[in-house]
Amino acid sequence: MTEKSSHFSRRRFVERSALAFGLLGSTKVYGAEAESPVNAPGRNQVDARQYGAQGNSNTDDTKALQAALDAATTKGPVCYVPAGLYRLDGALTVPPGVTLCGASGGVPHSEHPVGTVLLVFGGRGQPEGEPLITLKPNAVVRNLTIHYPEQTLSAVTPYPWSIRADGELCQILDVILTNPYQAIDLGTKWNELHLVRNVFGCPLKIGVYIDQCTDIGRVENVHFNPNFWTRSALRPAFPGGDIKAYLEKNLVGFKIGKTDWEFISNSFVIFPRIGFHFDDFGHGPGNAVITQSGSDICPLAVRVDRTQDHAGVQFANAQFMSTVEIGPQNRGPVKFTNCGFWGTELTAEQIRHRGASSLVLTACHFTGWDHAGQRAPCIRASGRHLIVSGCEFMDEGKRAILLEQGLKAATILGCTFRGQNPIENQSGAEVKIGLNTNA
Repeated sequence: MTEKSSHFSRRRFVERSALAFGLLGSTKVYGAEAESPVNAPGRNQVDARQYGAQGNSNTDDTKALQAALDAATTKGPVCYVPAGLYRLDGALTVPPGVTLCGASGGVPHSEHPVGTVLLVFGGRGQPEGEPLITLKPNAVVRNLTIHYPEQTLSAVTPYPWSIRADGELCQILDVILTNPYQAIDLGTKWNELHLVRNVFGCPLKIGVYIDQCTDIGRVENVHFNPNFWTRSALRPAFPGGDIKAYLEKNLVGFKIGKTDWEFISNSFVIFPRIGFHFDDFGHGPGNAVITQSGSDICPLAVRVDRTQDHAGVQFANAQFMSTVEIGPQNRGPVKFTNCGFWGTELTAEQIRHRGASSLVLTACHFTGWDHAGQRAPCIRASGRHLIVSGCEFMDEGKRAILLEQGLKAATILGCTFRGQNPIENQSGAEVKIGLNTNA
């Protein structure tokens, strides 16, 4: 996101207002709220406090906030929620075209919880229950923190989704989700053109779920890291425990089903069970382009079970730690360009290709595979087609590529290896190998 779109300077706002109204009046600064005119109550906005919202952490503010949101359909379109701790025992629906806006000028951080915080008490033990926030078509939620005070790590409790999109052009902007069970739902309901930008948090089960999207969705600058819970200054504090071990057994960072032209950029997850998972979850598979993104320190950085036959999935300028797996049911092309792969202590192969599809690796580098020294190859391929070009295999003396039965064709061209006999061909397929170096 460019600076122009993310920052509206106070001076520029005042100057433009003066030109519009023919006078230069004085302005009053309200801390972080002055960063954007959308954050200060005024024309075309309703103030949730005027509808009974208390923000004192004890009073259930669900009905008051919903009343303010409903009022914003005619008096808004912005429903402004001033700084405070708002207890929610129920769920909220943001009507079509309405913006639920907190008091933070940019992205809030749970380590410094100033601004608007929603404390979630409703839905405990009900993962299929009503989401905390449902966005109707063209609705927006932005500039606030969502926190689950009763969540613990020793006995993780399921909750409904934190935010669900239901319709076209739903937007989730500048939001912190400290410890949600299920964070962002872009799949349970039909949707198009969703926009998720600047979302940070520590989801425990699913970070972002995408499905039933029939026109281009965008996910930008999403960052999932346990620090947003473990370092949170909100009370009660993080209860302690091995959160890395829990996430590695339970978390899927990005769960991607039916979507036509999903664009994901600058997005990251650490310690998941699966970083990016592509499959048919009941509505057909999808296709996606993922750039400047990564999945860090996990058993499976990417798992591709099913993608659209004609489009597949493409990763560019991405980083993975560590393994990518293409399952036998996948028929869509899978491509990695200018990507880096690192190993963990549990890494054997870094690429396992079993799909009835093509796998293309271009200008990638690999290091840290076969950590246990069991002669596991960096790339194990028994899928239909494999193309490896201009890649660097950085580990000394290790087997880099193993071609197995089931492979139909492979091309390995212009790669750099560090050791003799880095390629082993057991496939019986049509294989072309050339212009590689060993040094």
